Amino acid sequence: MKNLLQSKIAYLLVFCGLCSCAQAQKIKQKQVKIIISNLAADDMMGRKAGTKGEKKAAAFIAQEFTKAGVKPLPGFKNYYQKFTHQGLNMLNVLGVIPGKSKNKKTREEIVVFSAHYDHLGVRKGAKEDSIYNGADDDASGVTAVISLAHYFNKQGNNQRTLMFVAFTAEEIGLVGSTYFGKQLKKSQLAKIVAGINIEMVGKASKFGRKGAFITGYSYSNLGKILQENAQGTGFTFHPDPYKKYNLFQRSDNYALARHGIPAHTISSVDIANDKHYHQVSDEVDTLDIENLTDMIKAVALGVRSIVAGKDTPTRLKMK
Repeated sequence: MKNLLQSKIAYLLVFCGLCSCAQAQKIKQKQVKIIISNLAADDMMGRKAGTKGEKKAAAFIAQEFTKAGVKPLPGFKNYYQKFTHQGLNMLNVLGVIPGKSKNKKTREEIVVFSAHYDHLGVRKGAKEDSIYNGADDDASGVTAVISLAHYFNKQGNNQRTLMFVAFTAEEIGLVGSTYFGKQLKKSQLAKIVAGINIEMVGKASKFGRKGAFITGYSYSNLGKILQENAQGTGFTFHPDPYKKYNLFQRSDNYALARHGIPAHTISSVDIANDKHYHQVSDEVDTLDIENLTDMIKAVALGVRSIVAGKDTPTRLKMK
């Protein structure tokens, strides 16, 4: 009887895992390419913070949020969080999919998915290609955030509230995410259980295809949760191999991490060797769209127990 019960439990676990993998297949490579191609198009003019290109990109992201059923934050008339920096008007783009739990505490807890949508704009005096399209940096991350919004809206069963944020002005010093973090009250920060920031995930990592790294991996158990949930996908989440670059503090996750929230950045960039980093050659045709799609699916599966309110990552312990 005991062996039979164990067999049934094992079967159910495998069955649930297969169902989850099947659901993640709803994230389609064709749609991923359409989104990233729009974000990294020449008419976005390099998406530099404070420019017309930024505003156009923000409008596109807002349009995708609307399609994905993302709602403006309570008290907001639209998706824009406007602010001024060095005399320039800038805007973050953000919204939520409210939690479905009958438990008020769980329903009000928040999982944040973020990426920065700004890049370097247009190179002056260039005779040939002058637009920094920023396909990998970070149209790939924003594409992931938008795709995850579409996915979780279709699932319709998130017990916790999901917040989706596209930050501006990362390229000039994490300005957008810092502003976002400073607007949050202590009571709001206390409700954020995890932050998933996605940065430069358009190519295979140094670990190969179907692999990405997580900054500050050992600071919480978020990475372990993602890896456990992603078992069977062939995708692996690794600790950050580029510690000398201090990426944990240099990415938008830090706006939440500085408050002890388990907020980490997921990336696949080979930062030490990427010849397209901050170059006009960072174009969509240099990316591996299939691998990007696999990464988005892996994140969707990786966070499922957190989204469902079953797992809560440990608060940060900086080592």
